[in-house]
Amino acid sequence: MAEVIYMPKLSDTMTEGVVASWLKNVGDAVKSGELLAEIETDKATMEFESFYDGVLLHIGVETGKAAPVNALLAIIGQAGEDISSLLNSAPAAEPAKTEEVKPAPAVETPAPKATPAPAAVPVSAPKTTPKPAVNNDRVYASPLAKKLAEEKGIDLQYVAGSGENGRIVKRDVHHYMPHPNGVSASAGNSGGLTTETYTDEPISQMRKTIARRLAESKFTAPHFYLTLDIDMDNAMAFRTSVNATEGYKISFNDIVVKAVALSLRKHPTLNSSWMGDFIRRNQHVNIGVAVAVEDGLLVPVVRFADTKGFMQISAEVKDFAGRAKEKKLQPADWEGNTFTISNLGMFGIESFTAIVNPPDSCILAVGGIKEVPVVKNGQVVPGNVMKVTLSCDHRVVDGASGSAFLQTFKSYMENPVSMLL
Repeated sequence: MAEVIYMPKLSDTMTEGVVASWLKNVGDAVKSGELLAEIETDKATMEFESFYDGVLLHIGVETGKAAPVNALLAIIGQAGEDISSLLNSAPAAEPAKTEEVKPAPAVETPAPKATPAPAAVPVSAPKTTPKPAVNNDRVYASPLAKKLAEEKGIDLQYVAGSGENGRIVKRDVHHYMPHPNGVSASAGNSGGLTTETYTDEPISQMRKTIARRLAESKFTAPHFYLTLDIDMDNAMAFRTSVNATEGYKISFNDIVVKAVALSLRKHPTLNSSWMGDFIRRNQHVNIGVAVAVEDGLLVPVVRFADTKGFMQISAEVKDFAGRAKEKKLQPADWEGNTFTISNLGMFGIESFTAIVNPPDSCILAVGGIKEVPVVKNGQVVPGNVMKVTLSCDHRVVDGASGSAFLQTFKSYMENPVSMLL
C-alpha cells in the first residue's frame, strides 16, 4: 500500500519548508533510512530520510518551492500502484511565490541627454566576447548558490561574492546581471547608473521567522535598557596570559559567556522566561550565542555554561559558528536558551541595543573594546573600555535586578581570575 510523506516540522518555529534538492527521482527505488531530500527550514538545510521501502511514485513539492508543514511532500509505494485517491485527498502544497525571482523592469529616469544604459546580454554570450574573470582563483560558494547558478546557467567565475571572505551566496546569484563585456554588474560600474533599477529579493525561511519572532517580542514585551562601561585592562591581560600557554586559545566572547553564566547563578531572576500566565524560573543556565549567517541569525546554545571552563566554552562556540555557516546545526543545538548574548564588537560597533530573544527575558548586547582616557587614582590615563547594554523584558525583570546583575557581570569581567576560584 502506498504511503504519503508530508512536509515534516523540523524545528520548533518551522511553519513551512523549501525543498533545496531531491536526492531521488520519480521511479527510483527507495529504502527506509535512505536520504530522500534536503529541506531548508527557517534555521538550517537538513537531510530528510525515507521511513518506507518502495518506489518514489510522486513528488509533491518541486525543487526550490515551499510548502507548509504537513503538505504532501511525496508518495512511496509499489511500482505501477494507483495513487489517484491519495492525491485527491492529500492537502496540496501551495507554490512559494517568493522563491521565484523575476527580473524587475528597469524604469528610465526622465533626464535630458541621459546616456542610455547598455542592454543586458544573455548569459550564454558569444564565445568571441571577452569575459574578464572576477574570481581568478578557486570559486568559494554556498551549496545553494552553486545549485541556483547551475539552474540559471551562470558561471560563478564571474559572480562577485558578498559573503564572508568573498564567499558567493544565494543572493549574489539572484542579483547577478551579465555585462556586455562579460563582467558581473555586481563587480562595480565606474561609469555610474543612468536608470532607476531594483531587484526583488525573496525572503528566506530564516528571515521570515526572525521577522515574526522579533516583531512579536518587540511589540508585546515592554523592553527597557541598561548600559554600563567595563574596564577591560585586566581581561585583556588575562586573555593574553591564557593564550600564551600552548594549546590554549580563548576569545573575549568566551570570557563574556562565562561571566554571564556565573552572574546568572547569583541573579536567577534574569534567567527566567515569561510564559503568559506564569513566570518560569530556570535553575539551569543555557546561554544562547548569536551567530550571523548568510540569511540572518542563528542562536546556538551553550548548555550548563556556568559549569564549563573557558576552553570548553571556546570549543563549543567555534564548533557552533562553523556548523551554523554551513547550515548543519540540528534543532537540539538552537533550542533551550535561558539567556542570550549578541556580540558585535568584532565588527567595530561601540554599542547597540538588541531585541529580547523569546523565551528569554534578557539579552546582552556587547560592543567593541575602545581605548579611551580614563581616571584611575585621580589621574587621567589611557584605558580600554567595553560598553554593554542589557535589554530586559519588564514583565519579568525590574531595573534594580537588572542593574545588580550588570554590577556582578562587571566585577567578573574586571577581575576574570575570580571566575577560576
